[in-house]
Amino acid sequence: MWGPSHFCLIMCLWACLDALPVAVDKTKVSPPVEDVEPPESVDTGLHYDRYLREVIDFLEKDPHFREKLHNTDMEDIKQGKLAKELDFVSHHVRTKLDELKRQEVNRLRTLIKVKQDMNGEKGIKGMTVDHKALLKQFEHLNHMNPYTFEVEDLDRLIKSATNDLENFDKERHEDFKKYEMTKEHERKEHLKTLDEEARQKEEEHYEEMKKKHADHPKINHPGSQDQLKEVWEDADGLDPNEFDPKTFFNLHDTNGDGYFDEQELEALFTKELEKVYDPTHEEDDMMEMEEERLRMREHVMNEVDTNRDRLVSRDEFITATNRKEFLEPDGWETLEQNPMYTEEELREFEQHLALEEQDLNLRSNELLKQREELERQQEQLNAQKMELQQAVEHMERLKTQKTESPVQDNVPFAAEMLPGDSQPLSHGHQQDLPAHS
Repeated sequence: MWGPSHFCLIMCLWACLDALPVAVDKTKVSPPVEDVEPPESVDTGLHYDRYLREVIDFLEKDPHFREKLHNTDMEDIKQGKLAKELDFVSHHVRTKLDELKRQEVNRLRTLIKVKQDMNGEKGIKGMTVDHKALLKQFEHLNHMNPYTFEVEDLDRLIKSATNDLENFDKERHEDFKKYEMTKEHERKEHLKTLDEEARQKEEEHYEEMKKKHADHPKINHPGSQDQLKEVWEDADGLDPNEFDPKTFFNLHDTNGDGYFDEQELEALFTKELEKVYDPTHEEDDMMEMEEERLRMREHVMNEVDTNRDRLVSRDEFITATNRKEFLEPDGWETLEQNPMYTEEELREFEQHLALEEQDLNLRSNELLKQREELERQQEQLNAQKMELQQAVEHMERLKTQKTESPVQDNVPFAAEMLPGDSQPLSHGHQQDLPAHS
């Protein structure tokens, strides 16, 4: 099972090495109502996710590297000091890493080719693609050496994963903003297709759904005592008056590693999210629920994760429960109180969509013209083929006539007919006939 390690700080959503187990006395607490094992492999969302996992998995098998990993500070990892330990791993591991890198390079080359084919970049016939130059765009490996896995490859992989994962949530927010603006744009475009009466009914229905969605129980501030007490009571079945932070942490540290990772934190917000979102209700959008979950997790991480390793340790959690903000938190504003975009952003987005649509229309018209030209050329080719076929048939007929004609001219004794007679004369009778003047 994936456990915490310093690579948790890099990989964000998953960890690849099993840390030493933390001694936790769970005999004095009630077991959780539902003990769900966390997934062994949570996708990081990176396009090189599989390569990243396989590299770390094999490095874990080397005792020297594993020991160095547990004794290396996160800043040293980011600065590339851990990568230098690659020189001391076993030959078997290095050989496997070489193979993994070659597979990754081949995968990237395939991606480049597919992208070129999709964009119509066939290139000039006879010219080869400079893969080495194109591989520069992928920063998670050393493209200058596509055959062996070196120290620089591990250094690049760590730095790329660190940087990409730090921007991952930001990209998710941007994707959600585009989703919300697209939804509003499509709603407005649909209204344009309706008559006045239907449009008014649609607008009234829309406002009614917004009102129903906003009518929900109070949302507790994520990570506050009130929020955690509800989990303690409803999910754990314990007396809220006996809430104990240490016991709570032990209960919800589902893999017993001494940390709350991002998945374990997000699981704590399910009760709050269920107050607002129901998949059976028309007014509730499950995409918005996932954005709300992300916002809650980010908020708690910002408040509690003091060393910014994207994990909440037991000590960080206990320290946070002693703060005033934990006992007397501010109110929590949900998405409907915090719109993801402004009217100006929506206008810019719609303008961008209009330009994209215009470009697509131009390309569509160009493709239509190309199709018509190809059809015209095909018709010409069919006509030429028909003419050629007719010419071949004519030549065959002439050839047949030419071969039959000499046979008729070379008959040794042509039969002669008398006027008015239908029978030919024999050769002897031909001599007896008187000559005519």
